[in-house]
Amino acid sequence: MTAMPYVDVDNGVRLFVQDVGAGPVVVLVAGFGLDHRIWDREVRVLAPRHRVLCIDQRGHGLSDKPLDGYDVERLAQDLVIALRRLDVTAATVVGWSFGGQAAFRAAAQCPELIERLVLVGSNAVRASRSADFPFGLPPEKLVPPLIAAEERDRFAARRESILSGFHRPPAEAVLDWLVSCSLSMPSWAAVACYHSMLETDLLDDIERVRVPVLQLIGATDPVHSARGARWLNERLADARLVELADCGHYPMLEAPDRFGDELLAFIDSDQTASAPIRPNAATTA
Repeated sequence: MTAMPYVDVDNGVRLFVQDVGAGPVVVLVAGFGLDHRIWDREVRVLAPRHRVLCIDQRGHGLSDKPLDGYDVERLAQDLVIALRRLDVTAATVVGWSFGGQAAFRAAAQCPELIERLVLVGSNAVRASRSADFPFGLPPEKLVPPLIAAEERDRFAARRESILSGFHRPPAEAVLDWLVSCSLSMPSWAAVACYHSMLETDLLDDIERVRVPVLQLIGATDPVHSARGARWLNERLADARLVELADCGHYPMLEAPDRFGDELLAFIDSDQTASAPIRPNAATTA
């Protein structure tokens, strides 16, 4: 049976949750502009043995789209509140891209709730360069042109942004579908999330994230680099990094079989938070 509830997380703000299956809980959180629809294949594979919750962040998909509340701290609170109101006591949380930042913050705050973490195409701690994180461009080089493009022509801006994340151009039908999904996010939410995504620093949370972490990153990801993922892997207490060859920022679409195999193996492993996966290990798939 499939349930699709709305969960109240803030005054007048509800998140849409696709709730499918029964068993150990797996939570899927999409990235900037996208939503539960990106996880179709993963839900189909996981739901026969798991309760799979796809949570649309505020401003995304079918969730409410208020004018404010898009900082990573608030998005992490939304995630934790939603899980508690859905009677989840322990979960594996999978955060992709911007969703990985919110999931990482939530894992740092609530390790008793988030017992495992999967970072997909996300360096989690930063999405831009800083003195302590030397990867990508600094936010002052990234944020203004993105906002200018969004305000000038959000249709073209979303299409260009999505296309630029692929290792190879996707089929036109796939690109059109992703753009359609992205346009569910209004411009005010996009502008706020650009600031949040590219200006947030979670470096202090590295020492607080003690749960097992699986990092899945495209080897040619132009958004969150594999180099940044390696840097994070070396600093996490219990982490395994898998770099997906010939893959950009959309591993669930660009490398679905390899991505799915790694994700399922991690979720279904017998290890617990007290038994390390393979600390600071990196492989190429």
